[in-house]
Amino acid sequence: MKIKAIHHAAKPMDSQIRNAFINFSEMSTSTVAVVSDQTRDGKPLVGYGFCSNGRYAQRGIIEDRLIPRLMNADPAGLLNENEDNVDPHRCWEIMMKNEKPGGHGERSVAVGTLDMALWDLAAKIADVPLYRYLADRFTDGPPDPRVYVYAAGGYYYPGKGIDTLRDEIRGYLDAGYESVKMKIGGAGLKDDLHRIEAVIKETGSGNRVAVDANGRFDLMTALEYNRALESLDLKWYEEAGDPLDFLLQSVLSESSTLPMATGENLFSMTDTRNLLRYAGLNPRRDFLQFDPVLSYGVVEYLRILELLPGFGWSPDRCIPHGGHQMALHIAAAFGLYGNESYPGVFQPYGGFHDTAEIEDGYVTLPDAPGIGFELKNRLYTIFKSLH
Repeated sequence: MKIKAIHHAAKPMDSQIRNAFINFSEMSTSTVAVVSDQTRDGKPLVGYGFCSNGRYAQRGIIEDRLIPRLMNADPAGLLNENEDNVDPHRCWEIMMKNEKPGGHGERSVAVGTLDMALWDLAAKIADVPLYRYLADRFTDGPPDPRVYVYAAGGYYYPGKGIDTLRDEIRGYLDAGYESVKMKIGGAGLKDDLHRIEAVIKETGSGNRVAVDANGRFDLMTALEYNRALESLDLKWYEEAGDPLDFLLQSVLSESSTLPMATGENLFSMTDTRNLLRYAGLNPRRDFLQFDPVLSYGVVEYLRILELLPGFGWSPDRCIPHGGHQMALHIAAAFGLYGNESYPGVFQPYGGFHDTAEIEDGYVTLPDAPGIGFELKNRLYTIFKSLH
């Protein structure tokens, strides 16, 4: 087989929501299509990918460095040993050729975007869902297509009051979600507590509500919020301070009885190792949220999973950020704690296939080959426009 073409386009996110740090009104996302010479039912097999939310499109890196490296490489060097399927590991090495260590930034997101498309293509050529393809290659047992998911929302909207927030949360619960996550840090402690208490009234329990500060707080503010939150028995307290301030996280972890969650803004195995060394996290209580697409893709995420046992962590403490289908397949393949879900925001990129049903907080992956973008019509329409 052969890769015939790779297409890229930057698309607007087109959202007015904000968290404690940024608004998304000017946010864009990279979308890619990797076109092969393989066909099925008379149609070419194409792998699709997009960068996860919270990072802008990476047009320069993808178009000036990564796509040329893949397309100028020996075509056989992109394939597996049998030369009957693309090998994302070999493609990853070619994309990273002549790149210095460190400085992950937007490069890791660009590589992860193409990595998503390459794994989608590989699983389509193998004619199996991606989670089965990954499990067959990298695990010893059968994967579970049923994955726990929580509804992420509770953003700050212009003119959005408590009643609107409660309506939003009630909608998630009515849709089958068992737990939810909401934003804090963008309104002040008093107002945030009022918002949290309103959400708890809807869920019936604090341990069904997680809160996310998106790295907004300094140490004193993080501790002040912690003192106010501890009595609420929350599901977790997420990313209180800057994602690279491991000392802040360590002091907070030592001071708190709440479960902690962090990692969505760490983009490599090396950053993960430093987090586990220095952030004072508890592997039996806390959660790791690395987003596979933001952090160099599946190839690097496999390295992260291999790292965890040496620090006393298990994959079942991982719950990826992003709310997208790629992370959902990874959660199913490797037995992760679960996956984030965006049923109401970041459309059409957030959320799962159009026929997905949430039952008691779980969703079941479809049996479609690859990631299953073809079952998410609005997103598939965007992908088809690339080629």
